[in-house]
Amino acid sequence: MMCDDAGLLLHAYLDDELDAANSAAMARHLDTCATCKARYDTYTTMHKALAQPTLYHRAPDALRQHWHAASPTSAYTHVPPRRKAPVAVAMAAGFAGALLLSGPAWFQLLRPHGGADPIVAQVISGHVRSLQDQHLMDVVSTDQHTVKPWFEGKLDFSPRVKDLASEGFPLVGGRLDAIDGHSVAALVYKRRLHVINLYQWPMEGAASAQAVTQEHGYTVIRWNADGMRYIAISDVNEGDLKQFVLAFQNEAGAPPAH
Repeated sequence: MMCDDAGLLLHAYLDDELDAANSAAMARHLDTCATCKARYDTYTTMHKALAQPTLYHRAPDALRQHWHAASPTSAYTHVPPRRKAPVAVAMAAGFAGALLLSGPAWFQLLRPHGGADPIVAQVISGHVRSLQDQHLMDVVSTDQHTVKPWFEGKLDFSPRVKDLASEGFPLVGGRLDAIDGHSVAALVYKRRLHVINLYQWPMEGAASAQAVTQEHGYTVIRWNADGMRYIAISDVNEGDLKQFVLAFQNEAGAPPAH
């Protein structure tokens, strides 16, 4: 893992949001790189400082009374005594569900187990992480001539960026990410309300046909072409994602998959 890769994953590593492979790679890198270790120590100190209970204070009684006075029709205030218990149970269940589906808890479920493909596990973790607030895009644009130049100087290769709006898959932006120890370009497309992440990075070897994997409700399609590895992932149905891949391959000039 290079320092640029570590910089992309440092905050996710601190928050325990990485899959097992990237966590291990980060730990090895921090053991050998004094610069990245110093950055990590700084972030750790800041993280602990912001968690100190002395930073948080109870609102003054006068302000709390003002809040209550401003909302006299609060449903909670007027719930009859006999209904408070069910409401409390429902609220507790909702809160527990929110915790279960929160980022770190969900990432634990996505970490590879047994014979699971580690690349697929990393891609799914990266996709889920990208859906968290403010993680999806570093550059926001529907113009391929804006998105493609944004990657210049940030990667040692030039990613293929295609406008597929006419095929029903509009480009909405892109970001940097890391997969299997590589800095990768992540292009972000939409299919109605669904997000499609398309990862790509240089890879030696011959071209390969599509390999489709279904895990955790996501479809992952992988293929190699023209010295590049591509991985598309989304929660759209398999047919839609295959249509997206075919459209990208045709636009990119690659031979259609068999």
